Amino acid sequence: MPPQPPTGPGLSADLSFRGVVHQSSAPELDALLDGGRLTVYSGFDPTAPSLHVGNLLQLVTLRRLQEAGHRPIALLGGATGLIGDPGGKATERPLLSEDEHRENVAGIRPQLERFLDFSPGAGPARAVLRDNAQWLAPLGIVTFLRDVGKHFSVNQMIAKESVRARIERPDRGISYTEFSYMLLQAYDFLHLYDTDGCRMQIGGSDQWGNITMGIDLVRRCRNVEVFGLTTPLLTRSDGAKLGKTETGTVWLDAARTSPYALFQYFLNAEDARVGAYLRLLTFVPHERITELDCTTEDAPEKREAQRELARAVCLIVHGAAETARAERAAGALFSEEIAGLDEKTLVEVLADAPTTALARSAVDGGLTVVDALVTTGLAPSKGAARRTVDQGGAYVNNRRVADPNQTIGAGDLLADRYLVLRRGRKEYHLLQFG
Repeated sequence: MPPQPPTGPGLSADLSFRGVVHQSSAPELDALLDGGRLTVYSGFDPTAPSLHVGNLLQLVTLRRLQEAGHRPIALLGGATGLIGDPGGKATERPLLSEDEHRENVAGIRPQLERFLDFSPGAGPARAVLRDNAQWLAPLGIVTFLRDVGKHFSVNQMIAKESVRARIERPDRGISYTEFSYMLLQAYDFLHLYDTDGCRMQIGGSDQWGNITMGIDLVRRCRNVEVFGLTTPLLTRSDGAKLGKTETGTVWLDAARTSPYALFQYFLNAEDARVGAYLRLLTFVPHERITELDCTTEDAPEKREAQRELARAVCLIVHGAAETARAERAAGALFSEEIAGLDEKTLVEVLADAPTTALARSAVDGGLTVVDALVTTGLAPSKGAARRTVDQGGAYVNNRRVADPNQTIGAGDLLADRYLVLRRGRKEYHLLQFG
C-alpha cells in the first residue's frame, strides 16, 4: 500500500510520506528538522560536465530542506572526484585530468542554481556552494594521516560495505587511492562543521558508511554530535538505476539530454514505480499524489500520474517555457500539431522513428502516398497500401489520407524538408527530402 498523507505538520512528516529517509543517525533528528535551523550538505562528484537523473533526489531533498528554513551546502568534489568513490562500483573508475575536472565543475555550477536559492533574499537559509579542492588540495599527506587517519582503524574501514564488496572480488580489488576516499569525505564533514557550522550530511544509501565515518570524526575531534541521513537508491522495477537507458545516461544538461527527451523518459515511467518517483522527485502536494495513486490503479491506461511526473520534473530541471514546449511536442506526436513544431523539436520527437532519405525531385515528380507507403516499407505492396488508405489507416503529418492517389507536394513538407508518414496508430516513418 502506498504511503498516505501525513497526519502531523512539519518537514519530517513530509519526508516520511514521500519515503525520503532510508537511514537516520539519531532519533532526535526529526525534531531538529521540524524545529531547528540546520546547515546541511550533500556532495556531488563532478565526474562529467553535467549532473544526471541519479542526482535528482539529493538536489530535490536539499531544496525541501531549504524551503523548510535549513541552510543547504552543495559540495562539489573538486578533490574527491579525482579519487573516486568505490561505493556502488564494481571496478575502479578512470581518473580524470585536472583540466577535465575544472571543466566539469564549471558545467555543474549553473545546474545547482536551478534547484537552490543562492541569493541574499533567501536570508539565513541562503544556499552555499563549496568545492573540497579548496581545503583538500593543499592538505599535506603527513598532516592528513596524523590528524585524520589516526582516528580510524583499517579493520573499521574494511568493514564498510563499499570496501568489503570490492575486497571480496580478488579479480577486482581496490586501490589505496579509492580506499582513502572515505577518510577524505569524513574530513569534508569536519571542515564544513568548522567553517560553516554544518551539522548534517545527506546522501544516497550507498553513502551510509562514508557518512558515519564523518559523524565519528567530528565527534572525536570536536566532541559534538552531528547527523546523517540517507535516501533510498532510485531504481526501476528491474533493479537498474534510474537514469540509465540503453542509449546512455539521462543528463540534466539540455545540450546532452533535451527537455523533450527528459519529459519522455518520465512519461514512460512504469506504473509500479511512478508513485514513488512522484513522492521522491517532485513537490506535487500529498493529496494530489494520493489521487494519482488511485488513478494509476483504476485506469492505468490514462497514464495521468506519468504526465504529472514528467511535467513536474521537467519544470524543476528546465523551467516553465521548456516544459511547455516539451509537453506540446509530446502531444504533437499523435496530432496534426506536429506541423507546428520547429525543426529541432520535430527531429527529437521522431528520433526513434525509421528514416528514409529521398531526392527533392521526388516531391515534384508526383510521389503518391501509396508510393511513399511502399518505399518506406509501411506497406508491402501498392495493393496493400491502397487498402490501408481505404480503411482509414494512412496519415501524412498526422492527417488522415482519404484518396489513394493523393500526391505529396512541397506544401506538405515540414521545415521544408520532412514528411511524417504513419500507418495505423503507432507505425511512424520519417521521410527526409534533400
